[in-house]
Amino acid sequence: MTLTSCLITTTDVVVVGAGFSGIGAGIKLREAGFHDFVILEQAGDLGGTWRDNTYPGIAVDITSFTYSFSFAQNPSWSRVFAPGSEIKAYADACTDRYGLRPHLRFHTRVLAARFDEARERWRVTTTTGEIEARYLINATGGLTQPKPPDIPGLASFAGKVMHTARWDHAHRVAGKRVAVIGTGASAVQLVPAIAPQVASLAVYQRTPIWILPKPDRAIPPWLQAVFARVPVAQWLVRAPTTFLTELVLVFGVIYNKQTPQLVQRIERLCRRHLEEQVADPALRAKLTPSYGFGCKRPSFSNDYYPALCRPNVELVTDGIARITERGIVTADGREREIDTLILATGFKVFEKGNTPPYEVYGRGGVELGQYWHEHRYQAYEGATVPGFPNLFLVLGPYATTGSSWFSMVEAQTGHAVRCLAEARRRRAPTIEIKRAPHDAFFRDILRRQSSTVLYNNNCTGSNSYYFDHHGDAPFMRPSSGLELWWRSRHFDLDHYRFSRSPS
Repeated sequence: MTLTSCLITTTDVVVVGAGFSGIGAGIKLREAGFHDFVILEQAGDLGGTWRDNTYPGIAVDITSFTYSFSFAQNPSWSRVFAPGSEIKAYADACTDRYGLRPHLRFHTRVLAARFDEARERWRVTTTTGEIEARYLINATGGLTQPKPPDIPGLASFAGKVMHTARWDHAHRVAGKRVAVIGTGASAVQLVPAIAPQVASLAVYQRTPIWILPKPDRAIPPWLQAVFARVPVAQWLVRAPTTFLTELVLVFGVIYNKQTPQLVQRIERLCRRHLEEQVADPALRAKLTPSYGFGCKRPSFSNDYYPALCRPNVELVTDGIARITERGIVTADGREREIDTLILATGFKVFEKGNTPPYEVYGRGGVELGQYWHEHRYQAYEGATVPGFPNLFLVLGPYATTGSSWFSMVEAQTGHAVRCLAEARRRRAPTIEIKRAPHDAFFRDILRRQSSTVLYNNNCTGSNSYYFDHHGDAPFMRPSSGLELWWRSRHFDLDHYRFSRSPS
């Protein structure tokens, strides 16, 4: 690595993003003997989503045993569904354990990356200078850029406005008149946490969410001690929780056409949970989704429905007409005055400007985000795109499946490092996926996608971030987590072109 005026100018690998994707990439690189790399992070700390999201009530919505690296389990989780602060602490612990601190470069936002065809290297332009690298691994997450609602008058509101991913802890909601726009996974956790504190709470729902009972409980210190001293004990817990998560959130969704009865049973469980917690039939009807389970991400909660039944909480399902200086006006003409407006409106995912979040120019000056925007989101094994040599994606189109985010991170970073190791073995500095296997993979994805719940369970009105503007669902690969794991380790290396630079 060469330094000029304290700025990195050359390195072997640039990893963009210091969330779990970037941390996973760094760990795999070091394990494979690649030590000349940097991890660039625009913020001043690592952790990605778990650094940014600190709203009241935040917790993981997959069991803690499953929501972790398979090779670095944490015996100290305090609950079955750990609070967000523990997930952030786990990210710090993994970074320290695997010696990644020296590779981190904070306050460094990537502005653009351009492949230099003459030198066969990437030139990465950042806010702190330019970096030249042989390889580029994009490890930016999908849930990082908040997506504010497109509602007239939002900027005119005179009170406090904040997105759940940009929570202002200096602002107190206790005793305030509060509105929450959105009823996705963040709202399901936030609403019960603040409902007892506020004077009034109006929750604006466009689309109800499927909610499962949450089998959460504290993990006693004696069991944590067992996990620490006998690691296999934690594996004996991780295995069934991973299987059940895969069964509920993956198998029934991906193979819906073959096993529709599985999703039907899950829907019955959700409806029973709603009936047990909400006595009012009118409120229950508002909270019952009209789309099928799996069309958008479901959630687990035991206290969301009871929170909506509190006397100081109102569920509003009338469409929002506009926002004024004092409050929110719905389509029926009623204005509800508020002091604080909380946007639980989710994130940009597979759309131009977020995937990737900076301009990436490949061969012939083709820009990746624009190419996908025009020609559909596609990537071989969710990892590589023809015309973009030496570029690897962690969250690429159709990369995500399995029991948790970590399933995808381990598979995708393993894919990238396997290619880098093969290039090193062949002494070939340039790696590029061939067009034919890339296109064959995409055709197979589209064929298999037709069997998923996304195209077989009335998903039209779900307003799901799974879908893009093409009508495709590139967030989720139509395969099991086991298949993802296998393919990341056994894809045909001859699907890639390994070549030496002409120079």
